[in-house]
Amino acid sequence: MSAVQTFVDLLAGRCNASTLAPRDWDGVIGVARSEAMLATLAHRLADADLPRTVAALFADQRASATVAQRQALWEAEMARRALTPLGIDFVLLKGAAYAAAGMTCAAGRQIGDLDILVSEPDVRRAENALLKAGWEWVKSDPYDDFYYREHMHELPPLIHKVRDRMIDVHHTILPRTHRITPDALALVSDAVTSTEGFAVLNPADMACHCAAHMLADGDLQGGLRNLWDFHLMTRDFAATDPGFWEQLDARARLHGLQDAVQRAARLSRDLYGAVLPAGWNGQEANDRWFRQRLLARDDWGRGTRPLLEQAFYIRSHWLRMPPTMLAQHLWTKWRKR
Repeated sequence: MSAVQTFVDLLAGRCNASTLAPRDWDGVIGVARSEAMLATLAHRLADADLPRTVAALFADQRASATVAQRQALWEAEMARRALTPLGIDFVLLKGAAYAAAGMTCAAGRQIGDLDILVSEPDVRRAENALLKAGWEWVKSDPYDDFYYREHMHELPPLIHKVRDRMIDVHHTILPRTHRITPDALALVSDAVTSTEGFAVLNPADMACHCAAHMLADGDLQGGLRNLWDFHLMTRDFAATDPGFWEQLDARARLHGLQDAVQRAARLSRDLYGAVLPAGWNGQEANDRWFRQRLLARDDWGRGTRPLLEQAFYIRSHWLRMPPTMLAQHLWTKWRKR
């Protein structure tokens, strides 16, 4: 069995960690590092019988992840202090939102940038407030700045000049030029308050955003991590709300994300063993390409399907913008390079 399949089986609970040989751990750890999921695996196997060296590594990973989550929530607090006095409300997205809401999928999750969602009319005021509070531009190139402002779903990234932490200010969850146009006003208006006092997307919208980020706005880099997020959040939401899957279907339709959400559910079932309700258990031939893309790593954690990876890269750009615009964008980037 390949290391990536063993890694997935460990997460899914289909593999007993005590049966792995030392050479097996080398491959599993290599894959977990490549997927930025080493701390996630460490949390998943916190009570497992592990070799001494693996147990020590995992203990260190769990401790580091705890510190990183505290830093992420502190950065969210700094954003709140910069924006709230001006009456600018924002919604936490992705990893910081999972941590603020105390979700299972936050355990061990690496949190890089702070992602926030503001209403589009507040974008310029939010930008000015953050600049005054110590953030500064990461991208100084005029074309990149233009591209973000005219075509993307977020401002160019900002980094704090003292804390060296990045923030991405979103006004929706998919690029302006994308074939799908989620209801950004509904995302903000229907947000809920987390246990940490921050606004986060409601459960169905959170799952929609996770599926969109994984399948409608990227080339599946980090796909196993995003799929793990989707798997755990939908499982937990459904456990506390019997009507969750119906709500998810309704919100996916509202945002135009039915295909992405349904595919994410099927992949969650196929890889992590998710139990889906009636009506969600279909099959689609194209799913096999997504499974192959997600599992395309060797025992060192390196990609093994470069042509498939390139195909998904092209697909991600094809979804993001019309052909003429895509050609102009790629030509401009090639000339600048």
